[in-house]
Amino acid sequence: MAKQAGVSHMTVSRVLNGHPNIRETTRERVLQAIDEMNYTRSSIARALATRRAMRIGVLVDSPVQYGPNSTLRALEGAARDAGYAISAFSVSDDDGMQIDSGVVDLVTQGVDALCVIAPRESSLDLLGQQATGLPTVVIKSEPHADMHTAGVDQCQGAKLAVSHLISLGHRHILHLAGPRDWYDARVREQGWRDALTAAELPVTDAAVGDWTSDFGYEYGSSLELGDATAIFAANDQMALGLIHGLSDRGIRVPEDVSVVGFDDLPDARHFLPPLTTVRQDFAALGALALQLIIAAIEGESTDEHEMIEPVLIVRRSTAAPRR
Repeated sequence: MAKQAGVSHMTVSRVLNGHPNIRETTRERVLQAIDEMNYTRSSIARALATRRAMRIGVLVDSPVQYGPNSTLRALEGAARDAGYAISAFSVSDDDGMQIDSGVVDLVTQGVDALCVIAPRESSLDLLGQQATGLPTVVIKSEPHADMHTAGVDQCQGAKLAVSHLISLGHRHILHLAGPRDWYDARVREQGWRDALTAAELPVTDAAVGDWTSDFGYEYGSSLELGDATAIFAANDQMALGLIHGLSDRGIRVPEDVSVVGFDDLPDARHFLPPLTTVRQDFAALGALALQLIIAAIEGESTDEHEMIEPVLIVRRSTAAPRR
């Protein structure tokens, strides 16, 4: 195939593995050669040639949540395209034994690297106590000592949400935050605070939720709005419950209060009203994470921290305040 494309074997390998530092014309030439020769990989032959398992171990914290689940699926797709398989281990509570068991389970499978998706502070602390010696990439929006990290810029996403509300004329904006042990929840709350402070608007204590629509409903059912005319919820599921709870009390969205979520669930455009939210590009995140993992496996020098920008999606749950 290298001969057909007129390039080196290493260049073909880099194209197949999705390396970014390849000229587009070269990439197209290699891909054309792949099509012409009907090339398919032999994972067994490749593993023997490289002395690698061609397998990545993924530790997934709270996989029932939309963000971690979407990131895992995106990483699986990117890995499959690059000839790697994924072995995943799910952690669903605060039991440290699950972290220990997960790391042991993945390492004993002979994986080439580890990836940690949507970590809580407690899970990363426990992971740090494991001396695996494997290249490790963590999916989080902030840098982490001794580990490569990749993530969507959660702080910027929160600022986009709050700045949108401020631009509509809202001056008292509440926040329904996620659990404090979650890095993403803390960074989104900080973005909310930073945006309000930059606009010289009042910052109140955030309510702390658990990511579920049930909690959002309870919050919306009992919330005293006072002077507040808008609420930024840390994820779409809590925003859904929040709108339901407010509606049951006769409080209209957005006529009486505007609501913004975070994630852009596939159903967010079908909420009543359709939800203004912050979209995360999980496909791009999965591809970026895989690039970092492969670079780490091959011992290449890369940036310690890589970020993807979020996008604000404006729908009908936000409007200018009327009172």
